[in-house]
Amino acid sequence: MKAKFLARAMLAAAALAISAVQSNAADIAVISGSAEDAFFNPIKRGVDDAATLIESHGGKVTYLTVPNYDNFGPDLARLIATAISQNVQGIAIPVWVPEAQMPALQEAAEKGIRIMLYNTRTSGPDDQIAINYFGTDEAVAGKAGGDYFAGSGAKKILCVIHVPGAVNLETRCDGVEEGATAGGAEIVRLPLPASIQSNMAATSEAIKAELLKDQTLDVVLTLNAQTSDAAAMAIEQAGAAGKVRLGTFDLSTSVLDRIKAGAQAMAIDQQPYLQSFLATTLLANNIDYGMELATNPILTGPAIIDASNIEAALNGVTSGVR
Repeated sequence: MKAKFLARAMLAAAALAISAVQSNAADIAVISGSAEDAFFNPIKRGVDDAATLIESHGGKVTYLTVPNYDNFGPDLARLIATAISQNVQGIAIPVWVPEAQMPALQEAAEKGIRIMLYNTRTSGPDDQIAINYFGTDEAVAGKAGGDYFAGSGAKKILCVIHVPGAVNLETRCDGVEEGATAGGAEIVRLPLPASIQSNMAATSEAIKAELLKDQTLDVVLTLNAQTSDAAAMAIEQAGAAGKVRLGTFDLSTSVLDRIKAGAQAMAIDQQPYLQSFLATTLLANNIDYGMELATNPILTGPAIIDASNIEAALNGVTSGVR
């Protein structure tokens, strides 16, 4: 029932966003993660689709990305400063490194720039700076993962953090620990150097080393789809196939192919396309027409994808929107 209600709410919000884009003149910057990170492909697709509507009526959308995650917080602050210097009217942005981002966002707000959050937030007083939030509750999503594996017999879960210090990823692992502990399972965290985030071989070797070191691990849970590809290789190379189950946050064709083939247990979807599409379009509507949604936040996940519902998810990934 909750899932159906959420689906209806999201469709209604999307319809509202599309129908309201008339004589639009908003100038918006959307700040996002690295183009090297495949997670942001559907994010960009959502921004591009929103930009088509906004720009067809005279508005402007600029998409700004960090080069990588080596200098994440300062790079995000610089992108906010860039947006301010371009005299935008609105900024749509996730809050990944609040200590670096919030002073810059506060400066933007003081200049009259409207802020919309998507993908992740702090869930604290700093979030009051924003009009709304489109995304997932990372603690709830993490707990869903911990519940899923502990409820199906897992005893020791390796939670792989590919960008240590990113608030959304740390919160995911916190949630996994809550769900796992309640179900009688243990969690071990593996923080990886951010510099190897796009290096599949190095990531796989780091996970394999952990599996070989600790033979009691029976689940690897990664926090993005790209890392799960490396984890799948690590499990195979460690000789742990059939013993260690794999789960991940977020979707990709390879993730869903593994689930369909029985080589991966599950994935936790947060629907990033909807996050960026709705955040961008509703920000333009707010700037031009003062429109707001009565619901805050708008949650786009989590949804567990496993063998029971794989086909519909495959269609979404093939189309580039999941």
